[in-house]
Amino acid sequence: MIFDSGSARDLRALERLATEHVVWLTTVSPDGQPQSLPVWFLWQDGTIVTYGDNRARRNRNLAANPKVSLHFNDDDGSDVVFIEGEATIDPSLPPLPEHTAYVAKYADRIAANFHSPERFAERYSVPIVIRPTRGRSPY
Repeated sequence: MIFDSGSARDLRALERLATEHVVWLTTVSPDGQPQSLPVWFLWQDGTIVTYGDNRARRNRNLAANPKVSLHFNDDDGSDVVFIEGEATIDPSLPPLPEHTAYVAKYADRIAANFHSPERFAERYSVPIVIRPTRGRSPY
C-alpha cells in the first residue's frame, strides 16, 4: 500500500485519492513518447480504477508498456502528489453502468455531459486498473 506511513503528507495524499475527481494519467507510446491526459478515477481497495476512451491511444500504450504515472492538479506546488504504477486493461471489472461506486462518484458529471451512465459507457468502456507501486508527496 502506498502512503501508509501515517504522516500528515501521506494522510493528505490518501484524502486526495478518495475525494479528487481528476487525476493526470501518463502513459508511454510504443516509440517512447510520454502522453498525459486527465481521467476520472476511483480509489478502490488500494488500486486506481478508470474507464478509458475506447478510441484512446493510451490503450495501445498500455499494451506495449504497463508502467504509468499519475499526478493531481496543484496550483502552487504546496500539495504535490504523484504516483507510479502498473496498469492493466481488466475485463473482470463490471461494465461502467454497473460499477455503482464509480457511477455514484461521477453521477452529476455523467448526467451533465452524457445524460446517462450507458451513454458515457458508449465511449468510456475500457476498464483500467492501476496498481500503485510508489507514491510520493514530498512537501
